[in-house]
Amino acid sequence: MTVKKPGGAREGSLKVRVKTSRKRTISSTLWLQRQLNDPYVLRAKKEGLRSRAAYKLIEMDERYHLLKTGQKILDLGAAPGGWSQYAVKKVGPKGRVIGIDLLDIDPIAGVEFTIMDFLDEDAPDRLKTMLGGLADGVMSDMAANTTGHKKTDHLKIIGLAELAIHFATEVLAPGGFFVAKVFQGGTEGDLLTLLKRDFKTVRHVKPEASRAGSAELYVLATGFRGLQRDED
Repeated sequence: MTVKKPGGAREGSLKVRVKTSRKRTISSTLWLQRQLNDPYVLRAKKEGLRSRAAYKLIEMDERYHLLKTGQKILDLGAAPGGWSQYAVKKVGPKGRVIGIDLLDIDPIAGVEFTIMDFLDEDAPDRLKTMLGGLADGVMSDMAANTTGHKKTDHLKIIGLAELAIHFATEVLAPGGFFVAKVFQGGTEGDLLTLLKRDFKTVRHVKPEASRAGSAELYVLATGFRGLQRDED
């Protein structure tokens, strides 16, 4: 599946406008209007993908060749399943995809979904048991509930990314990859420093499918070096 940027004069010429309602806030009305006019949302429906977010992973995979046949992949914050849906097609029947989220997720053939809070104290050990070995990739599209305060929201998502990084370094096989959502705001630079310690290549990625006005970014780390653990 090749990602091409949706759009064109004909596609964008007729926009759907949503009328306000007493039962709907202005913000939710604007969100609904944006969804109805989003070319990636429309394309996802046409192509049978769970969400527009799938195109972010597809683009990163096509550019950096992350997913391969037979890999074992962990998807953190998997709902509604767009990333897992694409990943399981790439790893094939010899591979394995495990997805977790706070929300229930409709089944996808070949994907193991589990309701789990990644912040729970026992979550890392439960995930390690589910994996039954090392993973080839850890993907995190987790996002904390927003407060409306930009600095607070930024720190919350950076905190989630840091936890995901520490977990990834415990379960990744040498050569594995890690990708996580962050937001521009300054402190994501600390994440890059953390990742550069354990991965060969670390970069920021802004997929075309990320909304143009959004501060959303992804950190992508490839070539996990493997941890040198103490023997004592």
